Amino acid sequence: MQTTNGTDRTENRRESRYDVVVVGGGAAGLSAALVLGRARHSTLVVDAGEPRNAPSAHMQGYLTRDGMAPAEFLALGREEIARYDVELVRDRVVDVTPGELFTVALEKGGSVRARRLIVATGLKDEMPDVPGVAERFGRDVLHCPFCHGWEVRDEPFGVLASSAMSVHQALMVSRWSKDTTLFLHRVAEEELTDLDLRRLAAAGVDVVPGEVAGLVAEDDRLTGVRMSDGTVHPRSVLFVGPRPVPQTGLLERLGAEMDETPFGTYPVVDGNGLTSVPGVWAAGNAIGFTEQVVHAASGGYRAATAVVGDLRMTDLDAAIAG
Repeated sequence: MQTTNGTDRTENRRESRYDVVVVGGGAAGLSAALVLGRARHSTLVVDAGEPRNAPSAHMQGYLTRDGMAPAEFLALGREEIARYDVELVRDRVVDVTPGELFTVALEKGGSVRARRLIVATGLKDEMPDVPGVAERFGRDVLHCPFCHGWEVRDEPFGVLASSAMSVHQALMVSRWSKDTTLFLHRVAEEELTDLDLRRLAAAGVDVVPGEVAGLVAEDDRLTGVRMSDGTVHPRSVLFVGPRPVPQTGLLERLGAEMDETPFGTYPVVDGNGLTSVPGVWAAGNAIGFTEQVVHAASGGYRAATAVVGDLRMTDLDAAIAG
């Protein structure tokens, strides 16, 4: 187990007890840890080091952090939580056993115990199976116009359809470029409604039927989209709809109530992120597909304040009873 300063602390941390273990060290997990540390709670962050936005060179839309590299954002967050004696280890939680205390088993060996858990394990984006898409994702293959639209504004856009819902994506991204083409790929034209077609026409979005065979790149820049018939449509940006894969296995094993959505299965939580499992909160992309960095940080903050309140009342009630 590695601490933030790189020192091996596996033996020292085995079977240690914390007030809170935060599973995941992205924006949600670090934000929660910051609040917990400032509230003087012993806190351990277990982070596997696999942030969702790692492929992106910059993150946008976060006030005062607009344009910052995701890695720099996380590095600053780790420095901040260290000021409050929050510990962070580079490891993975492989299982959690409930009881009077949660027993949190770690991949590199050993376990720790915690009174409360905050799960901020995020999700992974599974790319469409089109040659070149995964390799270029985060550069000129993108998924969110709010994250990247300004940086690529007015360039020739393509949108790779993965379902009829991709019409909505094409209509949205056309806000940033009047030269937008929707490639239906494996979506049949018949799946588009009359309203879809009228909206696409009103937005000036061209619709190209047929399957996409791959991408064309020159000098490591996207230059076109190649169809299965060999036709190449010049495009410098391609928007795709990745299949989100929530990393919610721990919550499922704990028996958390889950909700199936068009973007994956997520835990049912209250306004502060409390799951149906007593003592377990969730935040960030572990609770939904659309939790951007700013939302994730806010969710981690809310969850942590709720945990602080819960622990405080629990301790006071125990003092009264005892």
